[in-house]
Amino acid sequence: MAKIHPTAIVEAGAQLHESVEVGAYTLIGPHVTIGAGTTVGPHCVLEGHTTIGRDNRIFQFNSIGAANQDKKYAGEPTTLVIGDRNTIREFCTLNVGTVQDRGETTIGNDNWIMAYCHVAHDVQIGNQVVMANNATLAGHVVVEDWATVGGLTGVLQRMRIGAHAMVGFQAHVAQDVPPFMTVDGNPLAVRAVNVVGLKRRDFSAERIGVIREMHKLLYRSGLTLEEAKAAIGALRGSEGGVADGDIDALLDFIAAAKYGIVR
Repeated sequence: MAKIHPTAIVEAGAQLHESVEVGAYTLIGPHVTIGAGTTVGPHCVLEGHTTIGRDNRIFQFNSIGAANQDKKYAGEPTTLVIGDRNTIREFCTLNVGTVQDRGETTIGNDNWIMAYCHVAHDVQIGNQVVMANNATLAGHVVVEDWATVGGLTGVLQRMRIGAHAMVGFQAHVAQDVPPFMTVDGNPLAVRAVNVVGLKRRDFSAERIGVIREMHKLLYRSGLTLEEAKAAIGALRGSEGGVADGDIDALLDFIAAAKYGIVR
């Protein structure tokens, strides 16, 4: 049986694995499901149609699964889905989706979400993402695997942050951030390749070298976007093709950018 503090309220219909722990004065609504090994701290509210996976650690004072802040929202049974092994620190707000989009806000696995972060409706967060304190994601934002969003950063609705990108402190993200890049500022600017992050993820020197060449072609060579894309594509096969997947990832990301990439 789940370990539930006597002051916590778990409404009928909620599904908690027997290994779940729930802290004092926490409220869990009737449509919430929580997987094995997850701990929920005191003074949290988990509501809405919310599914939480295994081995998550949810600290005190969080609002998870509340009605979103889209003024069109009319109480539809949209969802929030959180994967496994995520850490969610204090005072975060994670909202359900809207019927105007996927109807689901999604947070993947192994993410580190620090205090006071906001994840709005229909956001998609991948795996191994870090959101530093007070990072704010507006509706429909996509954050791909291994990206880092710096503290006090605001991300405009519908923007995308590519895999392995690093968004610096207090940035204003109003265009898509391509994979592998380090950006910061207001207005946002690309500063370099996220070399430190790539090395931590065991990218080889050869692979990083090709990614740095892509950055040079896109941001330092005076080429138009179309010229840069062609030149980046021509890098396929270099260094034995070690970075061909990264080349494809960058070009696919640019092709899908509805609102432009930061340049």
